[in-house]
Amino acid sequence: MQKLRLSGLILMLLVVAVSGSFAQKKGKILQLTGVVVAQDGLTQMPGVHVFVPKYGRGTSTNIYGYFTLPVVVGEELVISSVGYVKQRFIIPDSPTDHLNMMFRMMVDTTYLDNINITPYLSERMFKEAILAMELPDRNKIIGGRLDGAALSSMLGAVPYDASLNARYYFDQQFYYQQNSYGPRTNPFLNPFNWANFIKSLKKK
Repeated sequence: MQKLRLSGLILMLLVVAVSGSFAQKKGKILQLTGVVVAQDGLTQMPGVHVFVPKYGRGTSTNIYGYFTLPVVVGEELVISSVGYVKQRFIIPDSPTDHLNMMFRMMVDTTYLDNINITPYLSERMFKEAILAMELPDRNKIIGGRLDGAALSSMLGAVPYDASLNARYYFDQQFYYQQNSYGPRTNPFLNPFNWANFIKSLKKK
């Protein structure tokens, strides 16, 4: 009887040891609740990815920066967002089955080297292109623009008589003064002009 009790006790101890090692191997499950804030420590960040890469499970923060996720003690948690440094965090043990954390994201600043964009690969190629450039003939351009027909049209556009030239100048000054105080009046829109025109037709 004593041997039976002793064997039962040993079997019980073995079961407890195996279950304890199995539970230790499996890990303690916690409910992680956290908030993700920006670099200033005050602004909540929505849409931040929080996931466990080993098991492929995760979630995202809501519009207030909060999230909740079941995790196992000792596993790695990754927090990432575009434009911020990716953070890796090992889940610590907790005396309770809940764990509250706050994560602060740092801005990922990347400085790029200066790039000089030029149409030529080197200064030598630029000089060769300048020297090989063919400039248009100045005489051909002037001769084409100052032909007889062009000069005649230019002379016909401006009065060439002294008295007409003075009259043209004074008219331009009058129009300038008239337009400076308001838009130029249209005689066709004046009702008194139309009345005088109709009276003149009746007289005839």
